[in-house]
Amino acid sequence: MTIKTKVYNGNQTVIPSELRKKFNIKPNDTIEWTINKKCKIEIEIIKALSLEDMIGRYTAKRPFNSVKEIKKIERGEKL
Repeated sequence: MTIKTKVYNGNQTVIPSELRKKFNIKPNDTIEWTINKKCKIEIEIIKALSLEDMIGRYTAKRPFNSVKEIKKIERGEKL
């Protein structure tokens, strides 16, 4: 499959809808660009994580009250 896109002023381009749908690309996801050994561009889609996605993925160095910390985040306070 070959899809072409245009580069606009400010070096911006659009991710074609076929690719957004196929790879479930949403706002706040990140595209990582890499040049491989054959000088070809490879991209990787890095999905944005919600608080629910993060549950169980990380461990803390010290105990803390997660409910209290989430409320601080919601209020925009620093942790």
